[in-house]
Amino acid sequence: MSDCLFCKIGNGDIPADIVYKDEQVIVFKDISPKADVHLLMIPRLHINSLNELNAEHSALISHMMLLLPKLAKDQGLEHGFRTIINTGKGGGQEVFHLHIHLMGGTNLPGFNN
Repeated sequence: MSDCLFCKIGNGDIPADIVYKDEQVIVFKDISPKADVHLLMIPRLHINSLNELNAEHSALISHMMLLLPKLAKDQGLEHGFRTIINTGKGGGQEVFHLHIHLMGGTNLPGFNN
């Protein structure tokens, strides 16, 4: 989508601090981190949210989920990490391109913060 912020990052039109990329996903540092480590993983394919997933996306979602622990380890999160997927305005989604927050470190916020 031409007006999607994350598509523009994925296409290289907007710079980002990219920590990983392959043919299916791009992972970059959040510009407003809420924890010591706060990464965003996006699929290169534009999918608005979890609500739009279907069986055709099974391999992509599996790839994303299996990649998260490797990324966490690469970021030094040996003691655990948090993943968050906000879905829809009511779920706190601000950018309507499916993305997974990977967060961890000593300053990991609680759910009530």
